[in-house]
Amino acid sequence: MAKAEASVEELVGMIERGELRLPEMQRQYVWQSTRVRDLMDSLYRGYPSGAILLWETDEPPPLQEFAVSQQANPYKTSRLLLDGQQRLTSLSAVIRGEPVKVRGRKRPIELLFNLEHPDALSVVLEVDEDGSDGDDDVEHGADEADATEDELQKRFDRMTFVVATRKLEQLPHWVKVSEVYKSDSDAAFLKRAGVSGFDDPRYERYSQRLARLRAIRKYVYRMDVLERSLSYEEVTEIFVRVNSLGAKLRSSDLALAQITAKWRGALATFQATQTKFAKAGFDLDLAIHLKNLIAFATGQSRFLTVGALRLDQLQDAWKLSVPAMEFAINFLKSNVGIDSPALLASPFLIITLASYGHSRGFNLQPGESEALRRWVLLANAKGRYSRGSSETLLDQDLATVRTGGGVDGLVDRLRTQVGRLDITPEELEGRNQRSALFKTMFLAFRAAGAKDWKSQLAISLDHNGSIHRLQFHHVFPKAVLKAGYTAREADDIANLAFIGGRTNRQISDKAPAVYFPGIEAAAGAQAFVSQCIPTDADLLVVDGYRAFLGERRRMIAARLNEYLGVSGA
Repeated sequence: MAKAEASVEELVGMIERGELRLPEMQRQYVWQSTRVRDLMDSLYRGYPSGAILLWETDEPPPLQEFAVSQQANPYKTSRLLLDGQQRLTSLSAVIRGEPVKVRGRKRPIELLFNLEHPDALSVVLEVDEDGSDGDDDVEHGADEADATEDELQKRFDRMTFVVATRKLEQLPHWVKVSEVYKSDSDAAFLKRAGVSGFDDPRYERYSQRLARLRAIRKYVYRMDVLERSLSYEEVTEIFVRVNSLGAKLRSSDLALAQITAKWRGALATFQATQTKFAKAGFDLDLAIHLKNLIAFATGQSRFLTVGALRLDQLQDAWKLSVPAMEFAINFLKSNVGIDSPALLASPFLIITLASYGHSRGFNLQPGESEALRRWVLLANAKGRYSRGSSETLLDQDLATVRTGGGVDGLVDRLRTQVGRLDITPEELEGRNQRSALFKTMFLAFRAAGAKDWKSQLAISLDHNGSIHRLQFHHVFPKAVLKAGYTAREADDIANLAFIGGRTNRQISDKAPAVYFPGIEAAAGAQAFVSQCIPTDADLLVVDGYRAFLGERRRMIAARLNEYLGVSGA
């Protein structure tokens, strides 16, 4: 194995010119903008950033596209990137100022650089940089909801790089990273920051920092280059071993490498199916499609067995797994009312459903269909695959289906795991928006006709426009509770309701005793009844908050049990 070195600038150029290609065995680009921010921060400080693994070959291997644009490869030989894709794709996108393509959609990686960053490294927790106001969207967390705007700004000011927000972009000492790489002149950035001349004490400091930012292009990566004489199968084995030892990739990524080594062109087949389901509203990680494939090939869900499977076994299992997944997703959408994977506590439910439909030849009796629907809702509410070893639990359910245990067998497995099937008020205590019960709460409220309190649009995950996009709202805003209650108490599931973005912002930090009368006058009492919100005056004052939580938990539990069709089970 040869050793070599190349700068970031040289590697980015190799990608752009098509000299560095991505083999089919590689995982897709998955980094979030915050990971790119952290990489840039490390390189800016000169911290180590790992090595790059390449393979130069005359063999025409199966390829996949980089997430950034490339020219056609002008050379007969290929340089394949085996390790370092996430880093180099990110750097290429930032330095070239190009968007990345993720699951068929292009999105920019927009970072801002703080000309006024502290000289010393400040260790800060990751902050929510999406620039949203009020409570977060239903599918996102709300870690920063406690912080005031001033507190957030102070935290940003301690950072060197942040993911761009509209508010920060307007501040003169924050500059767009990609814009810095487009020019070697500092004039525009200094002028915008208010630096009027050489005698300004900020002139030298800002200029040095911009030069240091541009110097990231000169950062040198060590490269390990595999011999040309190696076969694609041998390189795949090296890829799997390197990433297994370093624990850099998930087991599904390593399984994909082993599958594509045997089945050339398989990735394109998998991605086409993934795209088809995404267009139907179920944009699932490729790992779920692969796990479904393995379940049909082996009867269990673990990727450890993939290396022993023959090509014909993989292809036959794939042919069976696709229509089975079609059944599962159709069943979820049409029979259960789960029309988005965001409403699933775990996508493993899809695999069990797919296996069940296939085992019955997609020929279910009416009573059986209703029983299966009930199991899905119960398993989802109880977080069947979110407790303990999820693969072990999935394998148990696959075995139940395979041995003819039917829906009753699946329900028995669930009861053994969680005990009683109904929801108690105590079970809701301490839960937050990340709980499986939060997703079921949304389903139950939607079934009860819950609507936004202003627009009267029925609550939905797919409303268009930021003013109508569904958010979860703290009935008692965090600002109201800050003095006497913990953040955990404020985030309790019994303090959350579903409304649109504009309504949420209009309510802002008003206490429920202040804004409830206006809502009730405009929308009627049903606005609160549909979301199990008590309106007794004694419960709407801050001192009555814990009593409010207790009463609402009781109401929510009753609604959930009615929706799930259980009581005291």
